[in-house]
Amino acid sequence: MLRTILGIFLAFIFCTSVAEAQQTDSLKRVTDSLLRVQNIRLADSLRRADSIRRENIKIDTNLLNSYRLGTPRNALPQRLRPVQIAPELIPITMLDYKVSYWHKTVTLGFNFNQSGFSNNWAGGGVNSFALGGNLDFKLEYNKQPFVYTTQLILLYGRSKNRSQLSRKTNDRIFWDNKLATQLSKSWFFYGSLSFESQFDKGFNYDANRGPLLISNFMSPGYVTESLGFEYKPNSYFDLRIGTGTARQTFVLDTTIYRNLSGNYGVTPGRTFKNELAFQATALFDKDIMQNLHLTTRYNIFVPYGRSLQNVDHRLDLTLAARVNRLIAVTITGVALFDKDTSPSIQGNENLTLGVIYKFP
Repeated sequence: MLRTILGIFLAFIFCTSVAEAQQTDSLKRVTDSLLRVQNIRLADSLRRADSIRRENIKIDTNLLNSYRLGTPRNALPQRLRPVQIAPELIPITMLDYKVSYWHKTVTLGFNFNQSGFSNNWAGGGVNSFALGGNLDFKLEYNKQPFVYTTQLILLYGRSKNRSQLSRKTNDRIFWDNKLATQLSKSWFFYGSLSFESQFDKGFNYDANRGPLLISNFMSPGYVTESLGFEYKPNSYFDLRIGTGTARQTFVLDTTIYRNLSGNYGVTPGRTFKNELAFQATALFDKDIMQNLHLTTRYNIFVPYGRSLQNVDHRLDLTLAARVNRLIAVTITGVALFDKDTSPSIQGNENLTLGVIYKFP
């Protein structure tokens, strides 16, 4: 009986201790959970407070920059070696290449103009037909230090109006040859020979006396030899300074002086005159815009031993606007002052629309 009571008491004590232990463990878990939640809330509140404090705090960047330390400079001198470029010869014995020092360009133009009217056309008008052509041939040999250039310019045109004889509208022969040797990058010493004349007879049309002959082939004709220096800084500009220049003027038709008092500076009855002079020639040949090409040539001839009133000036201008590969509009103009021909400035102008072909 005593053993039974003792067993029951021990069992009661064991159960009571187990229950108390479970209760204590449960309370500990609840306490830990509450502490963890409290720590999380505290950390979150601290983070929010730190964020608010950072937004409100103003940082003085100038003050911070004053505390910065620059990288120290190297006190030792640095030696920079220049880059050396040396030419390297490549053997081309196996290549079948041929070098040509000749360059050729040919420009051929053809233009015409025609107009017709019926007999009862109230607005009035005259049937007419005009035809013209031009050739510009240029050949250049360039093998340093020598440069040879030859250029031939041929112009001719005629027009025919009803009840009138055909008349000349354009007529010129110009052939220029130049041989130069290079002195420096842009300077050359040159010698040149040029010839200028016309193809056909020229008339002065007077209603009272009829046409008067005033020019013909080699009447006048000019042959000019020149020695001097040439300045050529680029491919489109050229300036010749001929300190030693001689020009021969030919008037082979001895009847022209009757209709032209000056007789081109040649004494009537003679056919030849020689002059020594200073001559300068400026050339400009370039595409100034797309499909628009400008060519100008200015020449001044100052005879030695004569007054400045006898200085000759000539300006030739050609402006070509290309419509397509074959069609072009061309404006040509000439301004000339030659006291042996006329006491005032002479000029002519032509506007043409025609076919123009340039090769290569």
